[in-house]
Amino acid sequence: MTTWVPQSCTLPTARQPLRVAEFDAMFAERLVGSSRPDRLRLELVLTGGEGVEETVRDLVARESGCCSFFTFTLSPGPEQIGVHVEVDGAHEAVLDALQERAAAAAGREVP
Repeated sequence: MTTWVPQSCTLPTARQPLRVAEFDAMFAERLVGSSRPDRLRLELVLTGGEGVEETVRDLVARESGCCSFFTFTLSPGPEQIGVHVEVDGAHEAVLDALQERAAAAAGREVP
């Protein structure tokens, strides 16, 4: 499996595995669907629940802080949260790896 933490990430190396573990836990517990509408955009669907939106917002805000090439947009609903992830052309491989990681953590095949 490809790593999705690129060299351009400014998060200290020692903290990167912890961040990856946070994403893995979110994907394992909450990911119910994903799609790739185009090569630079990934759409994730997470189950909602008490405090989930706030947790997801916090995680993606911290990730955007160290990996500014990510653009995360949330579409919260009553039962599900859409997480739209976009990157520039130089980081397409990072998005590919994030998609693979999400699917693996959730025990799903990459669509």
